[in-house]
Amino acid sequence: MKTQVSTTINNEPVEFLCQPNESLLEVLRNTLSLTGAKEGCNNGNCGACSVILNGVLVNSCCVLAVETEGASVTTIEGIAPKSGGLHPIQQAFLENAALQCGICTPGFIMASKALLDKNPHPTEHEVRYWLAGNLCRCTGYDKIVKAVLAVAG
Repeated sequence: MKTQVSTTINNEPVEFLCQPNESLLEVLRNTLSLTGAKEGCNNGNCGACSVILNGVLVNSCCVLAVETEGASVTTIEGIAPKSGGLHPIQQAFLENAALQCGICTPGFIMASKALLDKNPHPTEHEVRYWLAGNLCRCTGYDKIVKAVLAVAG
């Protein structure tokens, strides 16, 4: 039996039906066609599916979609300005070559946004600590950290 959920996603009211055991990641990708959040591990270890739920960074694979009733969700699709262009973090990732294959990139950008929303001027140590929940097999992390620090600076 499906449950109706009313929530806000990327500042837009959204209603959807889902099974009680469906994850937020499954609903974002399969029901709402918001495919920016990636399924990497599906157990909360890689951070590729990171979104911001009520101001808190979460792994959407570990949140049941029904838990978003009345909540506010921000995905990678919702951070760029409505007028066009890229969010400053997205631009910094491009300028600092902080991406390669792209699987982890949305999660890193969302984690970076959550960090900078909380602490606009983090140290390198704070950036590395905050991003520790996101895994990348391509970049070696240094360029990612440099991109976040470029926005913070």
